[in-house]
Parts: sequence; C-alpha cells; structure tokens
Amino acid sequence: MQTVQGFRYGWKLAFFAIVASLLSGCGINNIPRYDEQVKSAWAQVENQYQRRADLIPNLVETVKGYAKQEQDTLTAVIEARSRATSIQVDANTLNDPQKLQQFDQAQQQLSGALSRLMAVSERYPDLKSNQNFLALQSQLEGTENRIAVARRDFIAAVERYNTEIRTFPGSIWHKILHSDLPIRENFQATAPNADQAPKVNFNQ
Repeated sequence: MQTVQGFRYGWKLAFFAIVASLLSGCGINNIPRYDEQVKSAWAQVENQYQRRADLIPNLVETVKGYAKQEQDTLTAVIEARSRATSIQVDANTLNDPQKLQQFDQAQQQLSGALSRLMAVSERYPDLKSNQNFLALQSQLEGTENRIAVARRDFIAAVERYNTEIRTFPGSIWHKILHSDLPIRENFQATAPNADQAPKVNFNQ
C-alpha cells in the first residue's frame, strides 16, 4: 500500500516538474522579468541624471568666480536644474506618457543650458585652465556618456517588454496572467534631434 502511495506521489511530483519545465520554456515568466528590467533600466537613467544635477552647483560657482558678468547664462542653468530635479518619474508613474515627456523635456532644457554655460568658458582663458573647472568638465563629459548609455538601455528594455506582450506566446500570458501590466511608454522625440541622447558640447 505504501509502495503504491509512494509511486503516486512520485508520479505527481514528476508531472508537476514536467509541467513547470514546459511552462518555463514557453516564456511564462518573461513578462514580469522584462518589466523588472525596464524598471531597473529607468533607475539607471534617473541615477545618471541625478549625478549630473549634483555636479552643477559646483560648476556654476566655479564659473561665477571667473565670469560673474555671465549672470544670464548662470541663472538659466540654475533654473533649468531646478525644473529638471522637480520632475520625478518613478516605477509608479513610469506609465504616464505626459510625465515622461515632461521629464525628458526638462532634461533636454538643462542640457541646452549647460552647453551654453560651457561655451562661455571659451572667452575666459583663466577659467579654462582652472583645475577645478577642468575636473568638473571631465566629470560632466563622463556623465553625459553614462546618460546616453542609460537611455539606450532603457529604450531597449521597453522595446523588449512591449514586443513580448504584443507577440505570441507572450500576448497569451499577458491576457491570462499579467493583464495588470500595461504597455510601457518610451522616450519620444519632443524637439529637433530629440531622438538622440542629450549631449553637452564642451568644445564649442
């Protein structure tokens, strides 16, 4: 009797193991996994933009020490930074296209203001040779590269996720198990060349 029960129990375990293996092979877990990758990629985008924002106060103070007469440019950077940091897009609001667009536009405006600020340095040889300025310039260049990579990775993650829930068999699993997970918004072109990652031109 125990042998029969043991056989049945073992058969059930084997059956469930086979079913689980088949379901896993069918991509049942792809949608939540890709969704988490989208969130992780977005966190990196935010992290790099925050890194840039953290560098700006020191940059502004350094430039101010050599170019106080450039007050309009300095003010524009400070105001653009304030707008950019006031718009927060987290995992809970990542599906809001308006919020995402506002965030992107604010960051692009800050990129433009930074570009104009860096162009100012060309008129001040002492500023251009200042070690603190050179260090900040190098850090900003590196940050802009990281922003470009983070944006690219986020766009790729969103495309992978959206493709999964729109195509077979992911579309089936989406209807059955993950209908609460919507299509994810991506960066949209909001200005000329906005499809390219924002850059600060340090060589103007």
